[in-house]
Amino acid sequence: MEYKQGTKNRLKRIEGQIRGVIRMMEEGKECREIVTQLSASRKAIDRTLGLIVAENLEQCLRDQLETEKYVDRDLVKEAVELLVKSR
Repeated sequence: MEYKQGTKNRLKRIEGQIRGVIRMMEEGKECREIVTQLSASRKAIDRTLGLIVAENLEQCLRDQLETEKYVDRDLVKEAVELLVKSR
């Protein structure tokens, strides 16, 4: 599967947030500030994970409909399980 540049950019921003958290720890910032930034990073990861699963499901469904004229229920079930697992 090919991933959109926007999705990759989201992950790069998250990577920057994590580096920022490490820098804050090295600078001895307060626990509250670090936890706030980690929480924001986690939320960004959760949103990106949902986006990736949704895009993957959409592409799989399109591919299947092009070749088989029906949607495999197992494919949809697997996508839902991935979304649930990501929470």
